Amino acid sequence: MEKHPIEGLMSEAMEHIKQMVDVNTIVGNPVTTPDGTTIIPISKVAFGFGAGGSEFSAKPEVKAKDSALFGGGSGGGVSISPVAFLVVNSDQIKLLPVSSKSSTTDKLIDLVPELITKVNKIANEIIDKKAEQKANEAASAKEIEL
Repeated sequence: MEKHPIEGLMSEAMEHIKQMVDVNTIVGNPVTTPDGTTIIPISKVAFGFGAGGSEFSAKPEVKAKDSALFGGGSGGGVSISPVAFLVVNSDQIKLLPVSSKSSTTDKLIDLVPELITKVNKIANEIIDKKAEQKANEAASAKEIEL
């Protein structure tokens, strides 16, 4: 069976869209800074495609014999928007959104790792002070015995 001309239009347009949009468009190539930090861009990709055609003969026998009476077109569009940057250090991973619109929840979630670190530091200081206090009390008790 002979291919219809609209198939050629559609496959050509889709091939060009396929060349423009690949996985590196969404998750970009990582960039490493001299201090060892790696930055990975994250984007949102949206694309659309449309195709259409018409045969211009009113006589059915002409349609079957001559496909030159076909007219059609196709088109597509791509929209790429940066969303965030993934920043990877030796001790942490952060997602930095590009949008200035961030909710209170997002800010709280971003602060959780820092908060946990601070709470651990304070808890360790309290434990160390109590251990030092007990050691001092034990040393004082030994001095009194002597």
